[in-house]
Amino acid sequence: MSTLPVYRWRLAPEGLATFRQLRAMGLRPGGSPVVAQLERPRRRREPLVAYLYRIDLARPVRPMTPAKRAALERANAARRICPECGRDAGYRIPASLGMCTPCAYPDIQSAT
Repeated sequence: MSTLPVYRWRLAPEGLATFRQLRAMGLRPGGSPVVAQLERPRRRREPLVAYLYRIDLARPVRPMTPAKRAALERANAARRICPECGRDAGYRIPASLGMCTPCAYPDIQSAT
C-alpha cells in the first residue's frame, strides 16, 4: 500500500487539479485515481484536505440531457417545500432544520 504525496496549499505541481478545478475546466476525473492530496492549514483543528487528479487523464463532463435537467429541477423544487406547512419557502430548506424558518422558529416570527 503506497501513501499519497501531500502538498501544501498552493504548492501542488503543474498538471494536478482538484475536483472543483477540473469541473471549472469542463472536465471530470473519469475514473482516474487520486494521485495526491492538497492540505490547507487551519487554526486549532485538522487541516482541510482536497484530493488531486491528473489533468491529462481527465475526461470532458457529460452533457446535461433534458431528462436529467427535468429531474434536477423537480428535486430542487421538492427541497423548497416545507413538510410542516406545505408552502414553498422560496429557498432550499436546511437539513438541520427540516422545515422552513417560520415553522422552526414560530416565536420569533410572531414577535415581528
